[in-house]
Amino acid sequence: MKIQHLQGLISAPFTPFDTNGKLDVTLIPAYYSFLKQNGITGAFINGSTGEGVSTTLEEKKAVAQAWADCSNHDTDFKVMAFLAGTCLADCIELAKHAYEIGLYAVSLTAPFYFKPANVDVLAQICIQVGKEVPNMPFYYYHIPVLTGVNLPMFDLVKALDGKLKNFAGVKYTHEDFMDFQSCMSYENGKFDMLWGRDENMLSALVLGAKGAVGSTFNYAAPLYYDLIEAFNANDLVKARVLQQKSINMIRLLGKYGGISVGKAYMKLVGHNLGEFRLPVKNMTTEQFELFKKDVASLNFDDFKSK
Repeated sequence: MKIQHLQGLISAPFTPFDTNGKLDVTLIPAYYSFLKQNGITGAFINGSTGEGVSTTLEEKKAVAQAWADCSNHDTDFKVMAFLAGTCLADCIELAKHAYEIGLYAVSLTAPFYFKPANVDVLAQICIQVGKEVPNMPFYYYHIPVLTGVNLPMFDLVKALDGKLKNFAGVKYTHEDFMDFQSCMSYENGKFDMLWGRDENMLSALVLGAKGAVGSTFNYAAPLYYDLIEAFNANDLVKARVLQQKSINMIRLLGKYGGISVGKAYMKLVGHNLGEFRLPVKNMTTEQFELFKKDVASLNFDDFKSK
């Protein structure tokens, strides 16, 4: 399989729920159109931002089908489905479903309850799932802050090279720039390394990253495209200023409760996707009013997605 190196901003969409917390896939076509008009080049669905670990197998399939239905005609928009990682049989079922409905790629993370003891075991896990969809790009999703599995991706890339023919690369959501650069340089850049930390994008661009997957791209894509443009023009002063705007925006997630705050940002760009499911905590009505004031102080309207 020829490995395609993806470029631009790939959104990690939120999964839409109604006021009763039930899945509402009718909101996905408008969501797709919104991302497209803001220059987003793909969607990494059912991931951390999409609460893939909090939805049922059938719900994940329904989300995948909805994204396929509205975007499969669009060769410039790549949809990648996260498979989770705890039950490999479920991961294989989801991978086969993603292939059958025509999605672009699948991605697997490390099992996070019974954790792999070493890179060799993790490679075996990737091979067991990835070989079931041999004609579909397979990415490993490295996010040790949530999985608790912090093995060197350089070692995993070496372990999978030649052993899993559809292994395409890594969605890298960690801050180990030495490891990331080593993966980027492996075999003259053979594998696709997608950066996954929005607040550190500038540092990843310096190392040669061309594609990124992020949650804040849902509602602030213009900010990041301006940052990329400034970097490409060698205007590092402007690029640093824009990265700091990103950091200031992301700091509000920590102030108001974490990952669920992303859906509050989405309300401010005109898309009410409901709330996060337990155990994630959502902000109160009073907190939301304070949040809006803090967001206004960032001049969010100047760089938000529209």
